[in-house]
Amino acid sequence: MSFARRIIHVPRRFVAHEWGGTETVIAEMLREQARTGGQPEIHTSLALSDTRRETWNGLEIFRYPYCYPFFGLNAAQQRAMDKKGGNLLSWSFFRGLWRRPDVRLFHAHALKRLGGEVFTVARLRRKPFVVTLHGGVFDVPAVEMAQLTEAQAGKFEWGRAFGALLRSRRILHEADAVICVGASEAEKAREQLGHDRVHHLGNGVNPDRFAGGDRMAWRQQHGLPAGAVVFACISRLDPQKDQLTLVDAFDQVAALRPDVHLVLAGPATAAVYVEQLETRLAASPFAERIHKLDAIDPSGRDLADALAGIDVFVLPSRHEPFGIVVLEAWSAGRPVIVSRVGGLQALVAEGRTGAFFAAGEAEELAARMRELATDESKRTAWGRAGEAEARSRHTWAQVTARTEEIYQAAEDRVAAGRR
Repeated sequence: MSFARRIIHVPRRFVAHEWGGTETVIAEMLREQARTGGQPEIHTSLALSDTRRETWNGLEIFRYPYCYPFFGLNAAQQRAMDKKGGNLLSWSFFRGLWRRPDVRLFHAHALKRLGGEVFTVARLRRKPFVVTLHGGVFDVPAVEMAQLTEAQAGKFEWGRAFGALLRSRRILHEADAVICVGASEAEKAREQLGHDRVHHLGNGVNPDRFAGGDRMAWRQQHGLPAGAVVFACISRLDPQKDQLTLVDAFDQVAALRPDVHLVLAGPATAAVYVEQLETRLAASPFAERIHKLDAIDPSGRDLADALAGIDVFVLPSRHEPFGIVVLEAWSAGRPVIVSRVGGLQALVAEGRTGAFFAAGEAEELAARMRELATDESKRTAWGRAGEAEARSRHTWAQVTARTEEIYQAAEDRVAAGRR
């Protein structure tokens, strides 16, 4: 086994102002790897950033120039691809990975051409190659898949030959380990890939980061009454998260209860959807009780204060491989209402840590919201049970220890020449 310590993590992009679940996972995993003696680094593209190298919260980040190999893309389409799903290409990235010394292992958090570049470098350097599926590959609704490729529709893709050269379509078949954050994703991956190197490993949380937030200060900052029952969705503003259904449900609840408020916060990853959401918010008869906030900075205490300031966390996703925001809400002692999809089905315990509703069904969601709005004791009990669940089963120390086991198995495979 190699005694090299450098672990190269490769997400498609990594910027604080466009933070999402994948960024949280990578940042927390790398902190724990560094704490336990590793030397993790982030190598990524310059998408949504103009800083080539920086140290962020103790993490080394290297960014590289890139392009989207399509003819006819305009600036808006390129930015849409930067935000979500862009299939980029970067030869300077390839050179950067090739030159890094003392590398133990390459861990890709992206597929397509970028994943192919990581895979190719790992093979040429005879290093283990591990890939994590964060957003889903085998368990993605067709509608969402179409949205991911909307910006490039009708454009000539001159980069197809590079995808073939980099064997992008083979990386999951030939990877030394494939990590799926969702249980259903892992099951489907095993069926379709036909090998025994698929691992189900959910995300984690640092519970102490979300304890002790300043409830009243946050409410005062955002104009929320001290006695209001506040529902919130803190997540990307994106069709996948389906905040529109949440607004429809909120209107039904607000019509009966003048004490309920709704908070929507997060970065925008789909401009057209945000326009639709803003139009819908303006049309709500209870618009004065809906608070649309910007993305919340994940690096300080702002998110802990926000979670302390709300009463119920709602995640109305149409598709959700895991749902790390649920762990964060639980860590702050907050109950959750989630759609019955993907990894959420295995994560949340109905009637103990939260409640389910059918994705897209505003009336059923409204019923769950009314149930918790009227029962403070249930909110408290479910929140405490969720916090206990997060602390006992989903810490980053536990997740990173399991990741290390997967790394060691990948290293053993490379050492034995089983490729």
